Amino acid sequence: MTVVAGPDVETRLPRPDRYELVLTLSPLRHGHGDPTIRLAAGRAVRGTRTPDGPATIEIVDTGADLIVRGWGPGAAWATARAADLLGLNDDPTALDLLRPADRLIVELARRFAGVRLPRTAAVVETLVPAILEQKITGDEARRVYRALIRTYGEAAPGPFGLRLQPTPARLAELPYHAYHPLGLERRRAETLKRVGGLADRLEEIATLALPDAYRRLGSVMGVGPWTVGEVARVALGDPDAVSIGDYHLPSMVAFALAGEPRGDDARMLELLEPYRGQRGRVVRLIEAAGIGPPRRGPRMTSRSIAGI
Repeated sequence: MTVVAGPDVETRLPRPDRYELVLTLSPLRHGHGDPTIRLAAGRAVRGTRTPDGPATIEIVDTGADLIVRGWGPGAAWATARAADLLGLNDDPTALDLLRPADRLIVELARRFAGVRLPRTAAVVETLVPAILEQKITGDEARRVYRALIRTYGEAAPGPFGLRLQPTPARLAELPYHAYHPLGLERRRAETLKRVGGLADRLEEIATLALPDAYRRLGSVMGVGPWTVGEVARVALGDPDAVSIGDYHLPSMVAFALAGEPRGDDARMLELLEPYRGQRGRVVRLIEAAGIGPPRRGPRMTSRSIAGI
């Protein structure tokens, strides 16, 4: 990720005393082969679309501050909103106000105090991979995502070789059968087309109060509770967002908070209820720690994170 051409915009942002760049931005990456983003120790590069046009931003963590560089027509727009993207306007201490009773959550909050919740404000860009991930394995969804971008996306600005998702107009105009060679069936193809056609109205969601944003997201045919939760946690930065209907998440939460190897949505929400308002943050801490039930066998691994 060496810079070989000067950026169009460059700025510096104050770095919190404790800050984890890669862990903060990792929810934006859909597999290690995601062509829209690269994450490495102390550095991140991301291609995105803005109201002013395509942009690529590079973030370098110097340990003292965060250098943000931007390329492309949307560089000024993207760099001006980098604090939200990097979670610098997120308040991780909000969880402390709830006085967590679970010693594990207290320890996770301490150990991962540098993990912030990002807010991209890019609703359609977040919807696209979420729709692709509906009801299929993560590996298959990531393969389809890469194929979609390779076939119908375009090169991102700057010298990094990143690519951009297809424009919403392109998503809307493609016939549903054009998605089939990518591995996408008609139902999800039609949802992508619908989202592309509603792009302007969907992007407005980032300006709405959260209850209104949830209602508008949920009113789109093909966008269910799981997809709404995924968009809310990444595009809206909602610290209370929980993805209902996830295959793995209920068991992760049940194991972390109750030592139970299996859980369903009802049990997950029951265990997260004491953290209402910050439930999404609790989930993110559990994910960051890699805590989860054993995949096979009768033995249960420890809930301790002493070795992390």
